[in-house]
Amino acid sequence: MSHPALRISSALSAIEERAATVLMPTYTHQPVAIRAGSGCTVTDVDGREYLDMVAGIAVNVLGHGHPAVLGTIAGQAARVVHLSNLYFSEPQLDAAERLVATAFPSRVFFCNSGTEAVETAIKIARKWGKLNRDGASTIVCARGAFHGRTMGALAATSNRHYREPFEPLPRGFVHVPYDDLAAVEEVVDGRTVAVLMEPIEGQSGVVPMSDETVRGLRGLCDQHNLLLILDEIQTGMGRTGRWWAHQHAGIVPDVMAVAKGLGGGLPIGAVLAGPRADILESGDHGTTFGGGPLVTAVAAAVLDAIESEGLVANAARVGERLHRGLVELGQRGAPIAQVRGRGLMLGVVLTEPVAPAVVAAALDLGLLINATSRSALRLVPPLVLTAAQADAALEMLAAAFEVAGRQRAEGSE
Repeated sequence: MSHPALRISSALSAIEERAATVLMPTYTHQPVAIRAGSGCTVTDVDGREYLDMVAGIAVNVLGHGHPAVLGTIAGQAARVVHLSNLYFSEPQLDAAERLVATAFPSRVFFCNSGTEAVETAIKIARKWGKLNRDGASTIVCARGAFHGRTMGALAATSNRHYREPFEPLPRGFVHVPYDDLAAVEEVVDGRTVAVLMEPIEGQSGVVPMSDETVRGLRGLCDQHNLLLILDEIQTGMGRTGRWWAHQHAGIVPDVMAVAKGLGGGLPIGAVLAGPRADILESGDHGTTFGGGPLVTAVAAAVLDAIESEGLVANAARVGERLHRGLVELGQRGAPIAQVRGRGLMLGVVLTEPVAPAVVAAALDLGLLINATSRSALRLVPPLVLTAAQADAALEMLAAAFEVAGRQRAEGSE
């Protein structure tokens, strides 16, 4: 899959010019334009192939062009694409039933994205506080968290880079150190209504919370009559080797926000509320497109495919192989300080700020990876990744480290 050094082709140059004219510059694009994909491989406009270890940022859990997704899209589109939530639709019920079966007893609200799922969870907490805690409304969140870019989700996010251009943000959020139960307990008071955490912080470089802390948060919320809300937008759908990351700790949240992999590439979000938090009534919340028959039909098919193809176990098995291989790269001299995460959600902490250079070198070699900072890489490939593909990714990554190392050495001379 490796290929000669990338050059800005006429096709890519034309696409970049078009984008500069009509698209707001809110993204820093890699110098590649993807045209097609199959499984864990994508092809650009010049016919070059890449091994995709990003999967649309943990979205394409079945890879690209999976028959379950394509067949369901075609079949459902031939029946009906959109209805609105004024009417029942069987695909929505199918998706909800399958989703709940993987998680915990609950009822589901479907929306369109992860940030909308977090907004829904915040609204649940606020109403629950009025009903059960004398109007308490403060939500405890973590430093390093990333919950989305709409105003409420952004207020729950601690990173000043995302927040400052859009302040003032909604009030009622307090941020404490991540994976620190004592810090959470210290800020809980009569104004607190909920704790909102990610079992693994993805955007900050794949930082896991210990199972002990997850269990401690559950106990703390029970003790103080608070809701435990888990953001499993990136950690869910089998990615960590369990359907949901909190299942490693053996607890059940009151509310869970879901998105990314649920639609297998189509935009969908969902919130699961257990009996204690199931308080939304008619008119409390809504969405025009959320839970439409096309996307929920695909979500049900994705859930079925993950189950029938054993992809939760595959994520655990191949993820362990990938984790072990990354550690071995570090032992052989690659600038790797730590490998963290679970299953096929791995972060590679570097000893030097060369992550962007490694991403660029990997792209040149035919490998798509993601840098979350100058010193951290994120690997969130499709759950269909094979052992052979994991080994190929490790080989290309080793070569990318060598290229980045040479460039750094030459630049310091």
